[in-house]
Amino acid sequence: MRIAVLSDIHSNLVALDAVLAHAEALDAVWHLGDVVGYGPEPDGVVARLAEVGAVGVRGNHDAAAIGGLEIEWFNPEARTAIEWTRDHISPATRGWLAAHPEVRVMSDITLVHGSPRDPLREYITSEAIAGTNLEELATPHGLHGHTHVPVAFVANGDQVRRCDPPADVPQAFAGERSLLNPGSVGQPRDGDPRASYLVLDPETMTATWHRVDYDIAAVQAAMRAAALPGRLIDRLAFGE
Repeated sequence: MRIAVLSDIHSNLVALDAVLAHAEALDAVWHLGDVVGYGPEPDGVVARLAEVGAVGVRGNHDAAAIGGLEIEWFNPEARTAIEWTRDHISPATRGWLAAHPEVRVMSDITLVHGSPRDPLREYITSEAIAGTNLEELATPHGLHGHTHVPVAFVANGDQVRRCDPPADVPQAFAGERSLLNPGSVGQPRDGDPRASYLVLDPETMTATWHRVDYDIAAVQAAMRAAALPGRLIDRLAFGE
């Protein structure tokens, strides 16, 4: 079984469609939240994920979009974008987002947006934070997003190491405990503007990260037409 694992799509339908085209002929799609926010096409993204039968969890932007107090954590640009999202999403999109749990367990793998111990807020950015979360993880492996950076944290005994995975090179995690981040489909922040996702084989616990080009200028034009914040528009071109 091969699964496309997506995170932080952020209402970027052009990037999502590019990733789904790249990942064709896979068996399933899992998403790790922040489906909406920042970008110009929240309804389109949700409709596409529903169309492909994606299974996943709620992110902090998703929670804020349906009226959650998470909006109080946001910087001014993110808050402006989520207020725009609240005003523009359809009842169907709102219902789809609301139906998602904060944590979902799929056999030996736990899906969250932020971290296992704080699914909507904590960023896993270091070996120390990853180690604490791996201790609390009820399954051998976890998938998370939130940082918009593709990375793996792997524990072997008491030692936790960070792996910055190269694109298109399979990485094996069987026999170890791991937290895998696919990076962001819709707003990468690792200096590479291409959409990021991973393909997971849960039977062998092999993961392969991929980068996909998409029409960034088209998304920027749609964001300008929606009067979304300029910084959110500009950063797409730089992956930051």
